[in-house]
Amino acid sequence: MCGLFGSVGNALKIPQFKEVFNHLVHRGPDDTEFVQPNGEATLAFHRLAIMDPTHAGDQPFKDVERAVWLICNGEVYNYQELYNQYKETYAFKSHSDCEPILPLYRQYGIEEAAKRLDAEFALVIWDGEKNKMFAARDPIGIRPLFYGYSLDDGKIMFASEVKVLSPLCKKVEAFPPGHYYDGDGNFKSYRQISEVKKFVTDSQEKVLTEIRDRLIEGVRKRLVADVPVGYLLSGGLDSSLVCGIAAHVLKKPLVTFSVGLNKNPIDLPYAKKVADFIHSTHHEVYFTEEETLANVRDVIWHLETWDITTIRASIGMYLVCKYIHEKTKIKVVLTGEVSDEIFGYKYTDFAPNGAEFQKESVKRIDELYLYDVLRADRCISAHSLEARVPFADLDFVSYCMSIPPVMKMNTTGMGKYILRKAFEGMNILPDEILWREKAAFSDAVGHSMVDTLKAYAEQKYSDADMAKAKTRFPHGTPFTKESLWYREIFEEFYPGRAELIKDFWMPNKSWEGCNVSDPSARVLSNYGKSGV
Repeated sequence: MCGLFGSVGNALKIPQFKEVFNHLVHRGPDDTEFVQPNGEATLAFHRLAIMDPTHAGDQPFKDVERAVWLICNGEVYNYQELYNQYKETYAFKSHSDCEPILPLYRQYGIEEAAKRLDAEFALVIWDGEKNKMFAARDPIGIRPLFYGYSLDDGKIMFASEVKVLSPLCKKVEAFPPGHYYDGDGNFKSYRQISEVKKFVTDSQEKVLTEIRDRLIEGVRKRLVADVPVGYLLSGGLDSSLVCGIAAHVLKKPLVTFSVGLNKNPIDLPYAKKVADFIHSTHHEVYFTEEETLANVRDVIWHLETWDITTIRASIGMYLVCKYIHEKTKIKVVLTGEVSDEIFGYKYTDFAPNGAEFQKESVKRIDELYLYDVLRADRCISAHSLEARVPFADLDFVSYCMSIPPVMKMNTTGMGKYILRKAFEGMNILPDEILWREKAAFSDAVGHSMVDTLKAYAEQKYSDADMAKAKTRFPHGTPFTKESLWYREIFEEFYPGRAELIKDFWMPNKSWEGCNVSDPSARVLSNYGKSGV
């Protein structure tokens, strides 16, 4: 999880630039570099050393024969294939997975290079021969990227987080996933991962095989690292599958981490059952209600959001990652995000038909970079760790989005049935976990956490404060005292940047059973056994 900055203009002449860029040092504490290829364009990079952790892997990378520089916050899973493709014609200086992007760009240009990457990435290229800056972001938006235009000279700037650009630009916007910047002021789409031109006609047996094989391969790709790897294990289906598959592939014990409140944690006993089953070296991380409240401000500063769901779900994740950073030498963690968007949440049980289910899935995949993916990136990078997300594997997502939605809808009384069924009989998880009902992470760390947040906001704000919210915050107007609390903290850190987040993450209120006033799955009538 590195931190990058690129600008067409001379950012180093801005007095506060280096101080502002250091707001990203948590993303990459291993090395910091500033380069001005033509005396004007500026590239800056905070490196988290994962692949080839020697100084040979430090960025920016420069094309050995041309005036072209690259900075990339990414993990390139087809790097060995690319390295083999170019090793006879390009003099690599490192074994970094990102360096092969340079000969790839040399041969194909920015659009085709982006298309050919099997990767989670945000990259910026300065082409001194064309005197242009190019940029691109992966199709799901796993790695963050923002842009704005300098208050100093009006020229475009790119950075990994808003906190860098906010003091330097009048307006800041998210770089759209699956797009590239062409150097001439245009953002162009190269891949919309949620788009399905034709649904597969495979039998259910074939679908189950494809789900299983593609997810196993998605995990396998993400096991390669030159530094220690750990696993976030909530005890729910998704993170448990990632851990179970990794243990199955590696044939050796993993190092796993779970988190919960120090009273009534719902997930921890289930995580322990998985850990025992796969024989992992397991760490249980407990936090208190007092720590919940004490970390809200830091969480919002890192997240750069005011969304209720994202903030709630981030507190436990932020604290477990803090533990990993402080207590271990692990630098890479695998997580279970992106499954819900494909296979369904608790509320998608209420989808009236397949077309509506698919429409909702497309919306959630397209907005991942604003919510769950944002949460995972910021909570993990806040503590100088790298996240890898097997369920976001491009091949896996592309296939699973093309499965007819009627096959993914909950018609059996058990959500994510085909995902569970795909791994039935493999003995990689206890059946109790494979068929456990979903519990939303912000609830499953312990119901008392959300209750504590609500209670604190209730005593902090009056009804009169709430009545003023519409006037004070016309976009994304807070609708509860809890959301008003979060919004005020956000505005303190990022005044005038509220429109970076489209709206509150909420169930589809147009569906029967989903017109609720809180994003917690606890308020849904089908919550059932999720919380026990």
